[in-house]
Formats: sequence, C-alpha cells, structure tokens
Amino acid sequence: MLNDIREELQRLRAQHLYRTRRVLDSPQGVGVRVGGETLLSFCSNDYLGLANDARVIDALQNGAQRYGAGSGASHLVTGHSVAHHALEEELATFVGAERALLFSTGYMANLGVASALLDRHDTVFEDKLNHASLIDAARLSGALVKRYAHGDLTRLEALLAASAGKRLILTDGVFSMDGDVADVARLAALAQQHAAWLLVDDAHGLGVLGAHGRGTLEHSGLQPQAPLILLGTLGKAFGTFGAFVAGDEDLVEYLIQRARPYIYTTALPPAVAEATRASLRIVQQEAWRRDALNARIAEFRSGAAQLGFKLLDSATPIQALILGEAQAAVAASDALRARGILVPAIRPPTVPAGSARLRITLCALHSAQHVERLLEALADLPQTSTGLA
Repeated sequence: MLNDIREELQRLRAQHLYRTRRVLDSPQGVGVRVGGETLLSFCSNDYLGLANDARVIDALQNGAQRYGAGSGASHLVTGHSVAHHALEEELATFVGAERALLFSTGYMANLGVASALLDRHDTVFEDKLNHASLIDAARLSGALVKRYAHGDLTRLEALLAASAGKRLILTDGVFSMDGDVADVARLAALAQQHAAWLLVDDAHGLGVLGAHGRGTLEHSGLQPQAPLILLGTLGKAFGTFGAFVAGDEDLVEYLIQRARPYIYTTALPPAVAEATRASLRIVQQEAWRRDALNARIAEFRSGAAQLGFKLLDSATPIQALILGEAQAAVAASDALRARGILVPAIRPPTVPAGSARLRITLCALHSAQHVERLLEALADLPQTSTGLA
C-alpha cells in the first residue's frame, strides 16, 4: 500500500506538481516572514488588509476573555453564543437578506446547502471552473451532475430545459483562479425561469465588489432572496475565519434542520465571531480600502499591458498570468522569490492542464511602489518562463 503512495508522490515530483507548505513566522500582510526571509507577498486572499488589523485582534482577544477559547459544542447543543447570533443578524443586514447562518468553513457551507436541498432524484448544474468545494458539493449531494463550459449560459439554459425534478445551479461569484465575475443577473433569471435554486459562492467578491462591499450580488443589482442563495466566506476580505449562508427565513430554518455539516460539527469559537463583527464594521465604514485596492488593480493591469503580458480579463484582486506548463510556472515563481517576492505557482489539478499560472493577488495595503517592484521583477523573468517573444 505504501509503495503505491510513494510511486504517486514520485510521479508528482517528476511532473512539477508536488506541493509544499510555506511556514510563516509573521502575521498576514503585504510583507511576510518565510524561512527566515521577509518577502513582499502577492498571494494572500486578505484583500482589505484586515487579518492583522489591531481592532480585529482586540475584538478576538476580548471575545476570548469573555467566552473562552472554544465553543465546546455544536450550534444545536450549547455551542451557539450571543456572539454567533449577533454576527448572523449583522451579516444578514449587511447583505440585505432575511436571515444568515454561520458555518465553520465555506467548504462545509457548500456541502451543507447542496446536500440539504437535493437527493438522487434531482439535478445540479455547475460551471466547469467552479471552486473544488462546489464541485465536491455537487458530487456528494447524490444528485445527477450536469456541468457546462465556463460561462456558457446558453448551454446551461438547454440543460435546464431538458431536466426534471428539483434543480440547483452552483456558481462562483468571482472565479477563484481566473478572477472574472459570473453573470449572476442572467443566472438568476434562468433560475427563476426554470424553477431552480441558484447558489452563488461569493468567497472572493464579498467585501470587495459593490459600492458598499456587499459583493457580487450588489455589483449585479441583486439581493439574496429565493431563488437566489448567497454564500460568503469570512477568511478572505474579512480577514478572520468561517462562512455563512444568507437567504430567506424559511431557507435558513430548513438548513438548520437538514444541513449535516452545520448540525454535526463544533461551532466556531465565539471569539472569532466577535473578531468578524469588528471586521464587518470596518468593511462598512472604511470605503478607502476598496478604493485603494481598485487603484492597485488598475496600476498592475496597466503596467502588465505595457510590458506585453496578457492577463486574463479580471477587474478583481485576482490577476492570472498564464504560463502554460507547470515547470514554467514553478520557474517563474522561483525567480520572483529570488527577488524577494512571493507568488506561488498554481498548477493542475487546481487549474486545467496547460494553464499553470502565477495567481497574483492585490491587497488594499499594497502601495503603488509595491506594484512597481512586482512589475519590474516580472519584466526581468526569463522569456522562456513568460512565453513572451
């Protein structure tokens, strides 16, 4: 048995697909300590720079003093505190939903919604570039899975028309590896037309998109009400940990009764809920963070275009530079690290074969000088790495 595992590990190494963990000795930030080096980071999902904000840390510490280190039980036993309850109410108000329900992770939230709403007699539809948690949610729901090419809503419409039983459409709001935004308005119209649920995983849009940071739905002029269900994560722009599902009152009550990943797991520590309440207030009050983030995105895209790089079409903090083969992406990442810049290579199976890339992410705390330093380092990459002539 172990020989099979060893052979597979060797194969991954030979194909430049072997993954290693980087051990940080610092908080998240634009500068991080890794292996004794201080590196300029362009790979975190801490889009608004809140993971190390003093106010969020204070709220976490005060929450631990009041509630202890852990919740001690599931939400339906004795694990649901006033901190959890207050956060759910505040999140619902923020996104314009009747109710919100906390989950321990976005992965668990996706599994919980799909498995609660569907069974083997039903059908789930999803974009081929959906996040792994949405792919697994579809598979584990037991329903028939129908996938459509990325953004091909004409194909989705045909699949919906040919299906029977209960239907659920799964999509990212912002696609995590490409950075583009789903056409949620058209998806919602298709869901309404075909009596299907639509679950939008807005892990990378919440806090970032929309005039008030309410995410892809605000950006699209929509609210989380049937048939639309919003999933948001708290470990990215909010800088803490956890996730939530927002929608109609009856939907949330149904998930409390039927979503197994909600029912059968220990609740988030109440202190984390208090930290998230603090970060939510900052997201609402400090619009300058989104303004700064958007400025850095524009500067990077303009500079990359001047250098001849062809980025994927994205107005979000996720900027993908496709390099093709895994070896090229690893070489580019190593060259950047030699210049003191951290941008890990993203390789299959995270992305399709032949589309290995540098996934560059911007943060509100990056300066224009940080972006210029990154662009200078990219310009000096070997042409064999970047594919430039």
